[in-house]
Amino acid sequence: MTTRPLLAPFLGFALLLAAPLVSAATPAAFSATYNVLQGGDPVGVATITLRAGGNGEWIYSKSVKSTGGLAAMLGASVKESSRFRWKGELPEAISYDYQLHTGIKNKQRHLRVDWAKSQVSVDDGKGAQHYPARPGMVERNTLPLALGLALQEGKQQVALAVAVRQEVQTQRFKVAGRQTVKVPAGNFNAERIDRTDADRGFSAWYAPRRYPLPVKLSQHDGGDLELELVSYKVP
Repeated sequence: MTTRPLLAPFLGFALLLAAPLVSAATPAAFSATYNVLQGGDPVGVATITLRAGGNGEWIYSKSVKSTGGLAAMLGASVKESSRFRWKGELPEAISYDYQLHTGIKNKQRHLRVDWAKSQVSVDDGKGAQHYPARPGMVERNTLPLALGLALQEGKQQVALAVAVRQEVQTQRFKVAGRQTVKVPAGNFNAERIDRTDADRGFSAWYAPRRYPLPVKLSQHDGGDLELELVSYKVP
């Protein structure tokens, strides 16, 4: 028996979650909760927080706990944490840590940026890899945050430098229009933004005038996954 399809929601949450933020100039701490679904069935709950990290840095943390299916039976959980600094309206990467824990599998990945040397180091337990950094780059955990900020600025097309495992990729996104979205947090006339440079089946719905965060996200790469906003709180 393979567990990969059932555990897929806990291997690919980074592209599905976004950090709520009022603006790059005046970020605010927050706590947000999402329901996680696979194929329309609930499989987990995600909690996202943003807080000041000192010295001009910010920490965006995310935890996902399984509540249904085999993943719940295995006690699957994911923890991710990004540290970044503002470069204009972009959350410029400093570090990113990913941890997956289940009863049968553990996975880790650590990304560090040495801006003095303009170098990225990525270590997933198989030896560190290094490649050149790019000013203003984000990593996969903070990518949806950067998309949300771009929509708040009224942008309809967005190109982002994203640090992945072996390189910095240029990923492109475009607003596809407006759609009515119903989630536990309410009904929204939301802007839908899709990735256009690769067939990844990634879409996110934002209501930037009401909430500075996605109200719904969908990804088909690695599983038919959806996230729906339940609550958003400012301390």
